[in-house]
Amino acid sequence: MPSKSSSRIAALTVAAVCSTVSAVVLTSPAEAAEVQIHDIQGSTRISPLAGQQVTGVTGIVTGTRTYGSSRGFWIQDPDPDGDSATSEGVFVFTGSTPTVAVGDAVTVSGTVTEYVPGGTSSGNQSLTEITKPTVTVVSSGNPLPAAEVIDAGSVPDTYTAAGDPAAQGSVNGLTLQPAKYALDYYESLEGMNVRIGTSRVVTATDAFAELWVTVKPHEHPTRRGGTVYGSYTSQNTGRLQIQSLVPTAQQPFPTANVGDVLEGTTEGPLDYSQFGGYTLTARTLGTVTDGGLQRETTRKQKSDELAVATYNVENLDPTDAQDKFAKLADGVVTHLQAPDIVALEEIQDNNGAKNDGTVAADQTVQKFVDAIVAAGGPRYEWRSIDPVNNADGGEPGGNIRQVFLFNPERVSFTDRSGGDSTTTGVTKVDGKAALTASPGRIDPGNGAWTNSRKPLAGEFVFRGRTVFVIANHFASKGGDQALHSQYQPPTRSSETQRHQQATAVNAFVKEILKTQKNADVVTLGDINDFEFSTTTKLLEDGGALYSAIKSLPKSERYTYDYQGNSQVLDQILVSPSIRCDGFSYDSVHINAEFADQNSDHDPQVLRFRP
Repeated sequence: MPSKSSSRIAALTVAAVCSTVSAVVLTSPAEAAEVQIHDIQGSTRISPLAGQQVTGVTGIVTGTRTYGSSRGFWIQDPDPDGDSATSEGVFVFTGSTPTVAVGDAVTVSGTVTEYVPGGTSSGNQSLTEITKPTVTVVSSGNPLPAAEVIDAGSVPDTYTAAGDPAAQGSVNGLTLQPAKYALDYYESLEGMNVRIGTSRVVTATDAFAELWVTVKPHEHPTRRGGTVYGSYTSQNTGRLQIQSLVPTAQQPFPTANVGDVLEGTTEGPLDYSQFGGYTLTARTLGTVTDGGLQRETTRKQKSDELAVATYNVENLDPTDAQDKFAKLADGVVTHLQAPDIVALEEIQDNNGAKNDGTVAADQTVQKFVDAIVAAGGPRYEWRSIDPVNNADGGEPGGNIRQVFLFNPERVSFTDRSGGDSTTTGVTKVDGKAALTASPGRIDPGNGAWTNSRKPLAGEFVFRGRTVFVIANHFASKGGDQALHSQYQPPTRSSETQRHQQATAVNAFVKEILKTQKNADVVTLGDINDFEFSTTTKLLEDGGALYSAIKSLPKSERYTYDYQGNSQVLDQILVSPSIRCDGFSYDSVHINAEFADQNSDHDPQVLRFRP
């Protein structure tokens, strides 16, 4: 094979045969070929040699993965071909703890394989590997190939090209343009030794010992150091996941919050993972400098203001540690300043995920109410409706549902009997809108709510005026293709159900407003979608509602942090009477940006004068 490095490969191959007892034996020249790494990688995402046997592949070991299910090592050719589209690194999958060491010069023979983390159904891109390898160490202690520097100047601002329509939108067959598209740029470095300098943390350390940084410090920053996800076309190309090649048992992974700084040099092979896509697997990890992030505290509502909040408490049940209850309670009392009404999402039944038919959650709620009192808050009363067993999605056996907490010293609940897991509606009482059942569930027989939480509706009275509150927990984003998917733009299949749910809630609110034009309606909860999404537009349809988070500056519009993107999942939407009379809104950042989380969501609070 003609190449500028043919003589070097030949020399290494001869050395390998002469210095080891095991050599590669080829049955015929057609079954295996001596190639270089860039020949394997090619200029597209899929190797031109996928499925073929190769031999005499040479390189320097730049990293070893000695734990987990994907054990192996990376090698890199120190003599690149000059084509920016072809990577000079590749992962060698051994399946067991590799016996090579960083700095070894090796020759590898094996099968070129395209491995899709998460399986082909995930839509993820594939990782080019050499599998079933025969490995020969030629020498040790060699200098590593110079690391490619990933920084603001090298990463393009445009995320990716649209996929090929003839290939269901896949970008796999497109020639890489690393100077134009960020996904192409990262792919062109797949398996190579890369380095970042001092970078800001944009997603906190998680339970899997990983964090996210941005190499573009001025790319859509939040006020507190994150990176705002503000549209489907703006993917924040500077985001990069960081993991360590050293097992946490040997070297603890650093704990970092959003806004902290990963100082110094972080260097190692660029991998592609199921959760997060391109990942710097650090051989050398920088040190974390504390950015001083503090949990926010909102202001107290005034005496004539009604404060209504939403809080996803992440699968809360009595088997959780008392410390979780105490910290969530502190969030309500200290950081939310004890709102008059709190809509809770993800309250589980009395024995949590134990799947034995239990649906009641009175013990869960009572334990939380008691924790709030212990934290110095009011003794909230509560209303909810038990779901049909295993009919509302979530963790099997957990029977998550929404719950209203309310401070009886400030607000009263209008109980109208008949509310159960299958009924509710709108009627007129004394010339004004009223619910047929309070609490009740909105259109629970609608197919939009199949295996999903049914909205909980209730009537409250504050200072003599009725306020309708609808607590929601829309279908999750599970099943959507990732931002880094091979399909571009990625398919968001979970939207279909949320669109149906938003349409149903919007119709219910319109029914209230048709009955009473100036009714105060608050629709809130874990909407599981962005403020710019079609889901939100369907909720707002016809001016029935307005998402209050859009009243905040863009740098503060987020309730959740995922893969380096600070984004909106939780919302509070208001009817025209509230919007026109004015309101105060706050996304209270106490969880999403922190490694030590009490929930993965930040709570929201709305204050207004009915």
